[in-house]
Amino acid sequence: MSLATEQASPAASRPAKPKSKRGLEQRPGLNRWLPYALLAPAVLLELFIHIIPMLVGIWMSFVKLTKFFIANWSSAPGVGLGNYKVALDFNNAVGQGLLKSFGVTVVFSLVTVAFSWVLGMAAAVALQPEFRGRGIVRTLFLVPYALPAYAGILTWNFMLQRDTGAVNHVLDQLHLTDGKTFWLIGGNALISLITVAGWKLWTFAFLTLMAGMQSIPRDLYEAASVDGAGNIRQWRNITLPSLRPVNLVLVLVLFLWTFSDFNTPYVLFGTAQPPAGDLITFHIYNASFLTWNFGTGAAMSVLLLIFLMIVTGAYLLVTGRRSRRA
Repeated sequence: MSLATEQASPAASRPAKPKSKRGLEQRPGLNRWLPYALLAPAVLLELFIHIIPMLVGIWMSFVKLTKFFIANWSSAPGVGLGNYKVALDFNNAVGQGLLKSFGVTVVFSLVTVAFSWVLGMAAAVALQPEFRGRGIVRTLFLVPYALPAYAGILTWNFMLQRDTGAVNHVLDQLHLTDGKTFWLIGGNALISLITVAGWKLWTFAFLTLMAGMQSIPRDLYEAASVDGAGNIRQWRNITLPSLRPVNLVLVLVLFLWTFSDFNTPYVLFGTAQPPAGDLITFHIYNASFLTWNFGTGAAMSVLLLIFLMIVTGAYLLVTGRRSRRA
């Protein structure tokens, strides 16, 4: 009995052999190519959805692609910079129309961004303190952001009708108008555009600013309150400086979204937009698909792309310098 125990004890005392690991560390080939394989679907989708159409659009801007060459578009003759000269010649009707549309879009974008940011900041500050029912109010505020864009804009289209719309009815009941105001034609079309676009975007600003405020330590507000600082002073000296990185990105994103917005004017006005609501994206659409001059429309699209790239680069350059100085 003892002999068997003595013979078995060395075997039991030996350490067990480690099991072979068949993980990624033993497969250098798979470990090397796996990141690229995971990125491949996104790269292919980006290539076929954005890069190739953009390159085709740039090519179209250098050819005379009109309705006479749609059937055989590859045989469209090249015109060099001719389409760009037509679009930038402000002495003809095409150039004047593009310039007016650009001015309308600048006003629309600046006012909509300011309107959305102010509403978003006000809502984020108001819902920052804890109170009963805060979660319900936050959820209600996010309804415009969660609602499909087309459904929301179509609802506004019905509400802004002259005879049967809810907006004129409410204003008439409040004795602010006589209930016969045209909101979708004439000069009020720009007001309608700003209202609908701002209603759609302010919840994104609210969500972004509210998330940024979560990272601000509450001790700063408590110390400022002890020192006698009021709510406005706390907002100016604590909230705004702390949200500076968030605001830099938020303002740029809102501007790019509003300046390139096509869904809002298209769904709100249809194919016959009023001059006061002639945004540049919709103007390019009309220049391409109503006159069948895709070469000129493509040149306008490329000019819009260049303008947005210049604005983005200048904005990042200026804000980057200010951040380094601060």
